[in-house]
Amino acid sequence: MEEIRQNVKAVQERLRRASEKWGRVPDLIAVSKTVEPARVNLLCGTGITQLGENRVQEILEKFPFLDASFAIHQIGQLQTNKVKYIIDKVCMVQSLDREPLAQEIDRRAQQCGRRMPVLLQVNIGREPQKGGMNVEDVLSFARTHAKWAGLEIQGLMAVMPNTRDETVLRPLFRQMRALFEQLRGEALDGTQIEHLSMGMSADFELAAQEGSTMVRIGSAIFGNRHYPERTNRI
Repeated sequence: MEEIRQNVKAVQERLRRASEKWGRVPDLIAVSKTVEPARVNLLCGTGITQLGENRVQEILEKFPFLDASFAIHQIGQLQTNKVKYIIDKVCMVQSLDREPLAQEIDRRAQQCGRRMPVLLQVNIGREPQKGGMNVEDVLSFARTHAKWAGLEIQGLMAVMPNTRDETVLRPLFRQMRALFEQLRGEALDGTQIEHLSMGMSADFELAAQEGSTMVRIGSAIFGNRHYPERTNRI
């Protein structure tokens, strides 16, 4: 418990310093992928109330054992046939990147009587192995889906290339912030553009310096992960 508490405190302080020019500290999402529920629950009392999970299967397995105070964000690539399993369990889908997924989230959310907050995932590095829409498609996608009854577009999300080279990363973070401001400037009816989710354990300070409003931190909080892989799949 003390190790996690100290890790959270250190991350929060680094975020505070890195984001000073923006006047707000990014929201801290604790990425609990492959972290066992008992260890995740140690976050209670640290001020962290939001978790990020990548896989639907793991959300379903861990959900009954997580403290009820946590709000869960789906941050990994989401298959359309798995939306139905998490539509009533997550507070946000951060990885909306294609039309069929938008249709399914919209349909399932309406069935549950809710409007699901979503972020549009952008493949800012144009990496073929990663999910996310192209930069040039973001505004038209937002315009098309702004008033859908089961979706509420609240901003953008990006996963940066796996590098520590600041000369590569900083321009991409800046491009994401500019795109976020452009989307917010559209003032589309039905949207509430307030979240720019970018930055992970290796680059969150750089992301905060460039205007991230939400960072997704795993190993810098939890250290090594121990949650076992499951053989039964949905």
